[in-house]
Amino acid sequence: MNMKKISFFASVAALGILAYSFVFGVKNVKHKPMNKTFYDLKIKSLDGEKVISFADFKGKKVLCVNTASACGYTGQYKGLQYLSEKYKNKLVVIGFPCNQFGNQEPGDKNEIQNFCKLNYGITFLLTEKIDVKGEHQHEVYQWLCQKNNNGKSDYEVKWNFSKFLIDENGNLQAFFPSAITPESSELINNIEK
Repeated sequence: MNMKKISFFASVAALGILAYSFVFGVKNVKHKPMNKTFYDLKIKSLDGEKVISFADFKGKKVLCVNTASACGYTGQYKGLQYLSEKYKNKLVVIGFPCNQFGNQEPGDKNEIQNFCKLNYGITFLLTEKIDVKGEHQHEVYQWLCQKNNNGKSDYEVKWNFSKFLIDENGNLQAFFPSAITPESSELINNIEK
């Protein structure tokens, strides 16, 4: 095989690897067990001005969703706002902006806030932009994704708008992949349990 062909195939292989990592993102990294409950967790708000303490949500269900403003699932913001309003006495919805899947949340905190308010009238909690997988996975997602922390199962967030439902006692109740919409009977039935 001549050098031009070898160089061509090497370029194609490199592009394939790049495309794969762009589409599938960083794989989960196993972090050390945290020895924390859900109610021990905290995270900064989107504006960075306050700390959201999950201990404040005792007695309510909590729906944790990794969000993005330029995704095929972005329309789910509407359904999340609906759930937040309909179940306001028993459910807290929290959006975790994340730019790890297809670069679909590239904006800064002001751009994200403005997009959510102007397009969807979002009033539920939004956190600082975080990593939900990989080496820099935020501790909230370490708890959500790892059985040795959540006591239920291991999960991998594979795309935007994956959903974790926590029960009124701080236990992981259910996981719903991106394609399960906020208005789905599967999700609503779990909220109403």
